[in-house]
Amino acid sequence: MNWRESISVDPLICHGKACIKGTRIMVSLILDNLAVGLKIDDILTSYPSLKIEDIQASVAYIERGGR
Repeated sequence: MNWRESISVDPLICHGKACIKGTRIMVSLILDNLAVGLKIDDILTSYPSLKIEDIQASVAYIERGGR
């Protein structure tokens, strides 16, 4: 998975925090939801603009040293 297809870092969006492209949904928000035990389906229901690939990209981004 190439996380670069789903994630952008733009200083003009969310103070430069990593976000899902085309949204203001921060990678940290997705990871926080996973950390508290939410299932992927629950996250997708809460954020209908997300795709499963966006969640996978968020995990890959952090695993490869993103911040």
